[in-house]
Amino acid sequence: MKREIIKQLEEWRNNKNRKPLILSGARQVGKTWVLKEFGHLYFKNVAYINFEEQKELYNLFKDDYNLTRILITLNTASQITITPGETLLILDEIQAAEGGLTALKYFCENMPQLHVVAAGSLLGIELHRHTSYPVGKVQQLTMYPMNFREFLLATGEDQLHSLLVNKHWDILSTFSPQIKERLKQYYFVGGMPEAVKTFISSLNFKSVRDVQNDILLSYSRDFSKHAPKEIVPRIKALWETIISQLAKENKKFIYGAIRSGARAKDYELAIQWLLDCGLCYQVFNSSTIQYPIKSVEERDIFKLFVLDVGLLAAMANIDISTFLNGNEIFIEFKGAFTEQYVCQQLISATEYGTPHYWSSKTGKAELDFIIQKDNYIVPIEVKAEENLQAKSLKVYISKFNPRLAIKTSMSPYKDNGSIINIPLYQISEI
Repeated sequence: MKREIIKQLEEWRNNKNRKPLILSGARQVGKTWVLKEFGHLYFKNVAYINFEEQKELYNLFKDDYNLTRILITLNTASQITITPGETLLILDEIQAAEGGLTALKYFCENMPQLHVVAAGSLLGIELHRHTSYPVGKVQQLTMYPMNFREFLLATGEDQLHSLLVNKHWDILSTFSPQIKERLKQYYFVGGMPEAVKTFISSLNFKSVRDVQNDILLSYSRDFSKHAPKEIVPRIKALWETIISQLAKENKKFIYGAIRSGARAKDYELAIQWLLDCGLCYQVFNSSTIQYPIKSVEERDIFKLFVLDVGLLAAMANIDISTFLNGNEIFIEFKGAFTEQYVCQQLISATEYGTPHYWSSKTGKAELDFIIQKDNYIVPIEVKAEENLQAKSLKVYISKFNPRLAIKTSMSPYKDNGSIINIPLYQISEI
């Protein structure tokens, strides 16, 4: 498999002002694999340490941060002679080692020539436990499930991938049926590497679903193992209700949908826990449009999406035939999958980061996403099928007169000047 993040890791490696790198992301998005692959491609050797598995190293940084002592221990534990300039040192699940994050400061100050990468699935949680963070001494990078571009490469669609990234819109429209079929498969398989690998090797959707259910089970076990006991039931209840929240026409997150009478203060910690684990994306509303958009976000009004569209399909127990054959049962819920897909691509495959969304103060119009491009705001309306009707977008345009507006659907690419229709399979090239 080819992961785009390798290029960012290569840029980090070649940076003369490089600092130790922290790679975060949810469990099973492929962090360990990509770091080892990166190491084998660009270094003479790789010293890999996993602090969750090698528990004897838990206290490695407890007494002091003497790098001579630390490296002697790491040489022994990894069975690799760690040599600056030749070795990639991977400190996996670093949050499991007491003082592990603080140790990165000393690598930065006293051994900057050594390439050090720290990774962890629960780093966000560790930081909220008031762990000392080496501000200014590290770089950060977040890894996500495979985006649709990566899925095309993984499934052998190199030519379609090339047309996509080089923005050959007219030529790509000729192969629209082929790429739409891959998009429907991606809706079901998603971007979790093990699920993609299983799909490629077996072409068996039941086997893919088995993998997805195992991943979901491992997340549920993490709730019980790592979260404070008093909020575990709330995390599980919140996690299980996301699917029904997204199924609503108005996808605004409603605490009362979890249980009658529930309030924000009851579930704020549960939401933060899921965000810190990388299991959710939180998209805030803005009824006012102003640059920068973050300055007018309404943090009490938001949507919650899960980290991967394939996992959303598994959580909803949607059968593959529903995606491929356009089953009527899927008609109402398809909008949720399409929004999930677009949100995931905007976050993982573009430079814009987590989007916002817009709703009118009367609640009669709602626009799926808005992104900030340079110093202006771009609205995006999402449609699941070949539907170019965009009532909310028209309301938004009449109110704010944006320089550019985007519609994304299964319809072909079309540039009308101020409004552009981008096919869903091309949304990563926005």
